[in-house]
Amino acid sequence: MKTAEIGIIGGSGLYQMEGLTDVEEREIDTPFGPPSDTIVLGTLDKKRVAFLPRHGRGHRILPTDVPYRANIYALKLLGVKRIVSVNAVGSLCQEMAPMDIVVPDQLIDCTRRRASTFFGEGIVAHVGFAQPFCPEMRNATCAAGGSTGAQIHERGTHVVIEGPQFSTLAESMMFRSIGANIVGMTALPEAKLAREAEMCYVSVAFVTDYDCWHPTHESVTTEMILACLLMGAETARAIVRGILRDLPADRSCSCGSALSGAIVTRVDLVPDKTKEKLSAITGRYLLDAT
Repeated sequence: MKTAEIGIIGGSGLYQMEGLTDVEEREIDTPFGPPSDTIVLGTLDKKRVAFLPRHGRGHRILPTDVPYRANIYALKLLGVKRIVSVNAVGSLCQEMAPMDIVVPDQLIDCTRRRASTFFGEGIVAHVGFAQPFCPEMRNATCAAGGSTGAQIHERGTHVVIEGPQFSTLAESMMFRSIGANIVGMTALPEAKLAREAEMCYVSVAFVTDYDCWHPTHESVTTEMILACLLMGAETARAIVRGILRDLPADRSCSCGSALSGAIVTRVDLVPDKTKEKLSAITGRYLLDAT
């Protein structure tokens, strides 16, 4: 079974990158159901990559209904250890303008209806999430973004809302008042699940608009977002290639051991069915435990 080193989660276009060879599509089922779509595997710059359209091809799935657990689990089954997430966001501050790219370092979770953990059903784990994005991948992403000539913001707080509606003016002003810089609908629970799966995760956040707080800019529309993403597709491809080129083969971050000491349930009390269900994630901590 062919595997991939890096997973890319995003919208249409990324799996059409120039130079992608040895391409195949893989249908994968998981204990959490099927992922958003078939996964496109290919080789780029001598590295195996897996591309997954978060909303399905043709953008068929609401932000709330994205099968986040299945997506992360499917990438885990393919051997992915690092994930690059491409997200469309609105700006909550003047300096982050449309067409800019933000590499956020913090998250605020304002979602309400999404399963945000693999755990439960007889097992409890509490992973650290103070730094929600992999620092090693953030450094590589900032460097790759800078080489494209685009305006890169190397830090930022990303607030994630439920959607699918855009923010009210009162909400937009509130997010600004608590120090958030960008607003979107899809980085969570992806980042939380990636941490539980001991996978590095970074967001490449494309600013498409000024949300609705800006007094001299029209309120955000779907047409505006899609037009901006279309213009930024080539920049996204260049950043991905830069990340692939610059990332070291071995990880030096702590993401790969996020579950070490995080599982608090005694091993002999975890149901066998749950152990099997989570084997791709917890296997080295539960199945081999004595």
